[in-house]
Amino acid sequence: MSGKTESLTGPILLMRGIGKQFPGVVALDGVDFRLLPGEVHALMGENGAGKSTLIKVLTGVYEIDAGTIELSGQQVAFSSPLAAQQAGISTVYQEVNLCTNLSVAENIFIGREPRRRGRIDWKRMRARASELLAGLGIDLDVSTPLSSHSLAVQQMVAIARAVDIEARVLILDEPTSSLDAGEVEQLFDVMRALKAQGIAILFVSHFLDQIYEIADRMTILRNGRLVGEYLTRELPQVELVAKMIGQVLADLEKLHGEARAFDEPLVQAQALGRAGAVEPFTLTIHEGEVVGLAGLLGSGRTEAARLLFGADHATGGQVVYGGEPAALRSPRAAMQRKIAFLSEDRKRDGLVPELTVRENIILALQATRGWTRPVPREQQDKLVAKYIAALKISPAHPEIPVRNLSGGNQQKVLLARWLILEPRLLILDEPTRGIDVGAKAEIQRLVVELSDGGVAVLFISAELEEVLRLSHKVGVLRDRRLVAVLPNDDELTTEALMETIARGGAR
Repeated sequence: MSGKTESLTGPILLMRGIGKQFPGVVALDGVDFRLLPGEVHALMGENGAGKSTLIKVLTGVYEIDAGTIELSGQQVAFSSPLAAQQAGISTVYQEVNLCTNLSVAENIFIGREPRRRGRIDWKRMRARASELLAGLGIDLDVSTPLSSHSLAVQQMVAIARAVDIEARVLILDEPTSSLDAGEVEQLFDVMRALKAQGIAILFVSHFLDQIYEIADRMTILRNGRLVGEYLTRELPQVELVAKMIGQVLADLEKLHGEARAFDEPLVQAQALGRAGAVEPFTLTIHEGEVVGLAGLLGSGRTEAARLLFGADHATGGQVVYGGEPAALRSPRAAMQRKIAFLSEDRKRDGLVPELTVRENIILALQATRGWTRPVPREQQDKLVAKYIAALKISPAHPEIPVRNLSGGNQQKVLLARWLILEPRLLILDEPTRGIDVGAKAEIQRLVVELSDGGVAVLFISAELEEVLRLSHKVGVLRDRRLVAVLPNDDELTTEALMETIARGGAR
């Protein structure tokens, strides 16, 4: 491991050479990780880096394929999360795994209720629950249903439960993603108190400012491999960003060609925002313009795109389309204005795996017509054949289930679905993630061709080199804020983009 530590205390948790494979995927490859008593240790990495897999291996959700785990110097192998919890490793997830229909006290002591003469001692349970929460700075009626309290309070309840079962290791997986600033500070106060008691805290977050405020050390993963372990105060944020996403120093070819002037704006987001998702932002997209969105996972890229497509309702601002305000209250309203959106999660939000290639391609067109006016089969066949050929979808058979296609060809099916609508604005959220190099190159070339043909493209990618290669200008997001919109000129390199992300707007 790289980096240093000042602690003279040995690690309470030591993971060595951890390997985990799934069919066709190496999720973890020889990863080392250590956690010291009384520290907050951030686990950093982009989507797919291996953070969740490492936590699941540690807590008994998955068996390890290689390596060893030691807890307090003893080698362990947990068969389930319950076994890990009984050994003193407790996890609080972003979506709190509690029973909201039960009371606060019942959630803290579920399965461990104090009893008297064979019955639950409600008085003692409520008194102990109140005492535990008071120790975390929370004062509430523990007999009330958990559902009546905010997510922040629910997370405190989960932490109180962990404290009462004498957790030695507390894992907080994205605990601040749905909290406001005051709730985050309250959580951090609790974390500092637990740290002072000697509890080791593994903290996962995509908010860099929070990491630098609360974490003592960090371990960075990338593509399932260990990048290194570092003292937080000794690693500048721009270096952290570079290590997370992989720094490429050489300038890359920009496929969009020479910068050009654009005509009237096609779409303008004017102080558009959604409380808790993305702060109000202003962004202009012209016909034929490729606008890239760059930022770390969790920065608000997808949330901004969903507002422009009407998938989420804005709580402030407006969208101006073709010079007039547009009420994009639903995806259908956006589609009627020739706005298309390719989601980053093609399996959850895009493909219907049980349907054929043809049926998947035709879905968006059918949705615009309504289900009472089916697209004639002859028209379906002509359109599907056209786009299978244009996008080189393989195998070129429209009647096979789409689940039988490779990831790259599934992505092409989704592109075909939207291109049939002849969109004026095409929103692409991570369109090349998880596909092979050849398919990636074809999709990138298609973006350029669409742009040259007058289609506006909003392009989101975690790969900064890809954003630079395709975009005419780049919007940079950090911590749910659009912090800069930069022209993609000769001065805009991957290093400049990483510095902008790290510093929150300064180029």
